[in-house]
Amino acid sequence: MRTSNPALNAKTFERFGPLAAGEGMTIDGTVHRAAFLLLLLVATATWTWVQTFAGTPTTGYLWGGLLGGFVVALITIFKPTLAPVTAPIYALLEGLALGAISAFFEARYPGIVIQAVALTFGVLVALLIAYRSGAIPVTQNFRMGVVAATGGIAVFYLVAIGMSFFGVRIAFLHEGSLLGIGFSVFVVVIASLNLVLDFDFIEKGAEQGAPKFMEWYAAFGLMVTLIWLYLEILRLLSKLRSR
Repeated sequence: MRTSNPALNAKTFERFGPLAAGEGMTIDGTVHRAAFLLLLLVATATWTWVQTFAGTPTTGYLWGGLLGGFVVALITIFKPTLAPVTAPIYALLEGLALGAISAFFEARYPGIVIQAVALTFGVLVALLIAYRSGAIPVTQNFRMGVVAATGGIAVFYLVAIGMSFFGVRIAFLHEGSLLGIGFSVFVVVIASLNLVLDFDFIEKGAEQGAPKFMEWYAAFGLMVTLIWLYLEILRLLSKLRSR
């Protein structure tokens, strides 16, 4: 069970022994917790969104949400037993950041946020249906391909960030050229395929009878992928609108 999501790696469920019937995580329980985390994220995102359009400076919320969410995510990854507490905190912090980011894009391209949200959930539902129907078989080669592509994207982004500190800017990452749009489409596809790996990982975890708190941890991992997918769709739409 390999997945490129750092929160859902191949050894996550192997740390825990089998449990008695009824004591382990379930798919329904994970879905309920993911929905709760999503509500928390939307709540804080809405608050920062309103504050931004009201003229209140939200840069502090943006960076506080990003950095705080990153720290809480690391704690959750290294200490899954804390997920029932840290996963909701992560959702609240990421909501602060996403609200500010979304408001920025909305101010520049009116209507872009609702499009990005609709596409994100459209992709989620479509891939879930495709996965449950068996239309997308999660083979070892499929896993390896998605993991390799995701790792390559992560390294490229890190290099780009490092170069930016020296005044070197990779234009197609931010501009609506054909190369820039093509790159964003590729990243959106890879982010979407990570959802399939997450679905498969959650299903296998339920089958193996992982502890109940792993429902929170698995929901947290799914949120990580959804946030990434939303941001990449937002970036792609902004490039298309800039042309």
